[in-house]
Amino acid sequence: MKYLITGLGNIGDEYANTRHNIGFIAADALAQEAEAEFKSERYASVTKIRYRGKILVVIKPATFMNLSGKAVRYWMEKENIPAERILIITDDIALAAGSLRMRKKGGDGGHNGLENIIMTLGTEAFPRLRIGIGNEFSKGYQSDYVLSKWTTEEEKIMIPKMKTAIEMVKSFVVRGIDMTMTDFNNK
Repeated sequence: MKYLITGLGNIGDEYANTRHNIGFIAADALAQEAEAEFKSERYASVTKIRYRGKILVVIKPATFMNLSGKAVRYWMEKENIPAERILIITDDIALAAGSLRMRKKGGDGGHNGLENIIMTLGTEAFPRLRIGIGNEFSKGYQSDYVLSKWTTEEEKIMIPKMKTAIEMVKSFVVRGIDMTMTDFNNK
């Protein structure tokens, strides 16, 4: 059985280690733990990981955040993976830095990447792992905030959370979303 794990972010050195790229950071951590390497393919950097009899197709879209749906749809169709077996890993300003929440479905919450995925797939019914990045910005400066680098204090919070994010991904593919939400959300 295959799963599509998509870490959202923007390509390019100028976006590396920014709050908006936490999905890429989580995807990199997952690949690193599995000793897998990404390679550039159509619309994304891709790696495949085997875990407990499952195949995880892990992608980092190369379409930039606002067009993430194009890469997600392409890889869903290419690998024949239904929406319930995709997991989008994304940043969320509505959650405190380091908070992790998995959901079965939902709106875009003002997130352009999620908005494009919803529009492209024609549904809000797909799992997502939301990683809180906080909202310490003045009104009108959201874009600057999400595209800026982590502070030293934030890195101390976020780096250990990547291990938990990886455990949540593994739980999702082996135990399902309901058990994963019960075990990890609000903890």
